[in-house]
Amino acid sequence: MKRAAGAVVGSVVGDALGAPFEFGPAGAFSARFPVPGTGGEMCGGGGWDTGEANDDTQMAVHVAESLVERGDPDLPDIFARFQRWATDEPKDIGLQTDDVLTSGLPWDQAAAAHFRRSHHAAGNGSLMRATPSAVYFAREGQQATMDAARRIAALTHGDPAAWEGTAIFHDLIRVALNSADPLDNLPQTLAAIHPDHREPARTSLLERAATR
Repeated sequence: MKRAAGAVVGSVVGDALGAPFEFGPAGAFSARFPVPGTGGEMCGGGGWDTGEANDDTQMAVHVAESLVERGDPDLPDIFARFQRWATDEPKDIGLQTDDVLTSGLPWDQAAAAHFRRSHHAAGNGSLMRATPSAVYFAREGQQATMDAARRIAALTHGDPAAWEGTAIFHDLIRVALNSADPLDNLPQTLAAIHPDHREPARTSLLERAATR
């Protein structure tokens, strides 16, 4: 339970810490917090108040509330919550997400239609809101949590690359909640994603792991 709460709260705190630096110049965060491990001071900036929940956290809350109230993914319900949020003039919203949610198309057509038009829909928005659903489905095992990730991601992101990236994140959260090392489990996680995305994901993850 503590790990689950820590994952969700940690993602919210991380978003609030990083939001003021989004779209800023490279090195801005390091310049403010030059000593590693000391970047824990909340600050405002970039249009955000100190500690304010950004758009990623706001969408994560909608996913969490739907799962708590409706149980297993009620995709039309999650999409409707996203739509109401998008039309309520949020302080920030990704261009792709805004286009999908305000297109007027049904929940099971909007993201796919955007992808057909743009051929570019593998942004990180579906990943940034995924911690609550990753925690919620972790207890149901690898296949269930990865399938849930893909289905929820597909509400706003029509590119399967975004689905698989979110599925990887879901499974690594599941592993961590079970007290194992997610990096040790990477081969098993990558084996469970679509073959077309396996090698690019493996290369990206291992490069990031090497710099941690």
